[in-house]
Amino acid sequence: MNEHSAAPGAGTYTDPVRYPQSAPPAVRTKRAFILLLLTLVLPGAAQVVAGNRRLGRRALRVTFTVWALVIAAVIVALVNRALVIDVLTHGWASFLIMMVLALLAVGWALLFLNTLRIIRPPLLQRGARPMVAAALVALMVLTSGSLAYGAYLLNVSRQTFGSIFASGPSLDPVDGRYNFLLMGGDAGEDRTGLRPDSISMISVDAKTGQPVTFSIPRNFQNALFPTDSPLHEIYPDGYNCGDECIINSLYQTVTENYADLYPGSADPGAEAMMDAVSGILGLDVQGYVIVDMDGFSTLIDAMGGITINAGGWVPITAGEIPGTNRHYPPDGWIPPGTQTMDGYHALWYARSREFVTDYHRISRQQCVQQAMVAQMDPATLLTRFQAIASAGEQIVRTDLPQDQLGSFVDLALKAKNRTMERMTIGPPDFGSAADNFVTYPDFNLIHARVQEKLAASNQPAVPAEEPAPPAGEAAPQEAAPQEAAPQDGSDAGIDSGADTGGTDGEAADGTAIVEPPQAEEPAITVEYLQYLAEIQDDATLGALLNNNGECSPG
Repeated sequence: MNEHSAAPGAGTYTDPVRYPQSAPPAVRTKRAFILLLLTLVLPGAAQVVAGNRRLGRRALRVTFTVWALVIAAVIVALVNRALVIDVLTHGWASFLIMMVLALLAVGWALLFLNTLRIIRPPLLQRGARPMVAAALVALMVLTSGSLAYGAYLLNVSRQTFGSIFASGPSLDPVDGRYNFLLMGGDAGEDRTGLRPDSISMISVDAKTGQPVTFSIPRNFQNALFPTDSPLHEIYPDGYNCGDECIINSLYQTVTENYADLYPGSADPGAEAMMDAVSGILGLDVQGYVIVDMDGFSTLIDAMGGITINAGGWVPITAGEIPGTNRHYPPDGWIPPGTQTMDGYHALWYARSREFVTDYHRISRQQCVQQAMVAQMDPATLLTRFQAIASAGEQIVRTDLPQDQLGSFVDLALKAKNRTMERMTIGPPDFGSAADNFVTYPDFNLIHARVQEKLAASNQPAVPAEEPAPPAGEAAPQEAAPQEAAPQDGSDAGIDSGADTGGTDGEAADGTAIVEPPQAEEPAITVEYLQYLAEIQDDATLGALLNNNGECSPG
């Protein structure tokens, strides 16, 4: 007997679920929503109780199989999260999962349509029909739509990962750490080739995910190369040909003149930079990531901006005045305080160094890196995945192997919950701007300090304790409160100023000293800063902007 045949004793109120003809209108409406709910929670159940039982049983088998796979995936993710990510990012595995999601989306949608047929809308009251239809559409969007969107994201990720990441053997941690070189490449129209003006080495503990960033100034000189580097024979005493051999020139020098020293490499310049940073820090750099700074703003916009607590005013540098080494007055100013920056302002915040030093810029770049890591949360990835993936595909190049992407993502998730430690191989961590440390670096000191930083980064923070007094010596007593000043204004050993008619004390001969009134410093505004730039008062601007390297993620 099928769903359209009359039951024995048709017309009697026996089974309103399967035979709703004789049921009251309120029961029919309730029945409709129950069947929709069953299709939502247990696809196939509505067909078993009120429709085609064979179809329902098949759908239930698929449902239980999918639930079992989901539960198994959750258990594996709790035990080995990297394995699940590896499967999702593997080319063929992700393709199969994408196809399964697409088929499930279509199948679930067909079940909802079949449930609508079982509900038999003509039997419903006119007022109930729009509500049932609206519920059906909403549930189809929630279920089939979500599965279809998941399949779409997997397809986008497959294309993105395939274009960004390399194919090659997996990397093993060195001394328990992964070390990646991050470079911000600036290949502007006024430059020959690519110059990595932002150079950072990120070292991550393979177990805990604790990250440490070592930033190297662009004007660092005399970089050493490890003995196993092909450049060691060319520069046995380091990259030391004078001011032309600052480290950010190495990339293009090797690309143009020594590419043959790195046969088979897709990017000899990047390989050379890895060797140089390895020699500087005394660590084995295992991979590189290059971000095109010209497209950096696109990635920030794709993320919806980043929030930075900026310490001081930062100029947006204007074009260079022809025939000089000066720039026109800034095109704008980024104010201090916590703010969400779009791509344009975040780019200038990270790259501006006008009126200040490279070390101010390095500090701001570190803050931008931290803000990006902190704000790349699951919600941002889910809602902006296509834009982020598209931007990443255009501006990121790396030699990191795609097959190890799962372990790297797992490592990034661990690092996200930890505070990133920072060190600059130059001021303020090594010497001062006047010491020329980056010109004549002490590599023994750098290597020792780097190891100390890594060792300290994984140590739990211990609250500072006051030192105990030496044996036989009493603990210092709390300072006695100062005596209150006499109420009548009389001298209590300190001149109050009232006795000299508002003067600032007396000279040795008794002559009253009167300081001239101090002029109020002008408020720091965009107009004032722009005025100083127009009159080329670099000294005052340098003093006012000296705090623009003090920042933190918002």
